[in-house]
Amino acid sequence: MKLETEMMRGAGPLAILRLLEGGERYGYELVELLERRTDGILAMGQSTLYPLLYNLEAKGLVIARAATAENGRARKYYRLTDKGKRRLARDRKQWEAMSVASASILCSVRLSMVRKSSVRPSLTARIRLVRVRPLPISC
Repeated sequence: MKLETEMMRGAGPLAILRLLEGGERYGYELVELLERRTDGILAMGQSTLYPLLYNLEAKGLVIARAATAENGRARKYYRLTDKGKRRLARDRKQWEAMSVASASILCSVRLSMVRKSSVRPSLTARIRLVRVRPLPISC
């Protein structure tokens, strides 16, 4: 299953920033990582990725450098800027909040229980902790 264009428009930049959090990467490497780490859900081709990277670069969130790979091919490597790291932290919090809210609708999670919890377990643990009844969807 692939996401619709509108959902991908929001998820794509965050996914790229997150992958770059682990260090410098080149374009095709990002394409492969997105495919593998999201089981194809956030998969995008190079024709989608490169305009997204150029946009992130124009906003000052990533910086690119040209280099020659071991095989002699020219590659462009991308990495996060400090501004990109701050944006990733902010966007991650927003996506986590949206994930919890979505799970409350789709998986019958009680948000009030999550908010009242004095312990801050991982997002997955919080969702499992407060599930009240299973629905016929995978949560």
